[in-house]
Amino acid sequence: MNLDERPPICFYYGNGHLVDLAEYPRVVLQPDFYSAAELAYLKGRGVQTLAYLTLSEDQGPPAVWQRPERNPDWGGAFVQVGHPDWVAHVVAQAKAALAAGFDGLFLDTLNVELTYPEDVPHLLTLVAALRTEAQPAYMLANRGFGMLPRLAELVDGVVFESFSARWTEEGYAPWPPDVLEFHAQIAEQLLGLQLDLFALDYADDPGLTDFAIRRARQFGMQCVVSDRALSRV
Repeated sequence: MNLDERPPICFYYGNGHLVDLAEYPRVVLQPDFYSAAELAYLKGRGVQTLAYLTLSEDQGPPAVWQRPERNPDWGGAFVQVGHPDWVAHVVAQAKAALAAGFDGLFLDTLNVELTYPEDVPHLLTLVAALRTEAQPAYMLANRGFGMLPRLAELVDGVVFESFSARWTEEGYAPWPPDVLEFHAQIAEQLLGLQLDLFALDYADDPGLTDFAIRRARQFGMQCVVSDRALSRV
């Protein structure tokens, strides 16, 4: 495959662009931005649509499950993952997305081991509840390495976000060597699991893009390169 060919998946957090999205076999979309008719259009062209779902942060209005702390990058409130009302809220969102015509779910904000490690068991329980609700729909997890290997029994694939390249306040850049080595160790662990593997990297120039794609291939991952806002189709 040439480096400039379309990747096997598109992460797009905007709206519209149906004709362009139809060129991909699989797309991750914000469920509120697409109607049932638009999803049917994509399905009719052989596109598998996955609904974005956040599992440990909430962008909504104040609610009983929210913690006082917020994500400094995106502004969402961290949540008590095991709060029964949060669990019900997330499961309801998943059911609504699948009922609207989505083919599966993309599970985001799974790195609670870095913020509230005590929530890791609750997050696994929530993922298991979604697996039960969504079966046999496709489920793709973003990172969630603190839940391995159990997570691999519940999802169909894993995305390694910022595997090689990231965005910073100064722009896009590769990770320093020590972080690249740490990520490589995790990638080798993922290779031993029966999962679809993807890398989602951030770059804005050909050199960094090429670096990310080639490095992902070394670890059996298909690579997607986008901008910070995931606005590219």
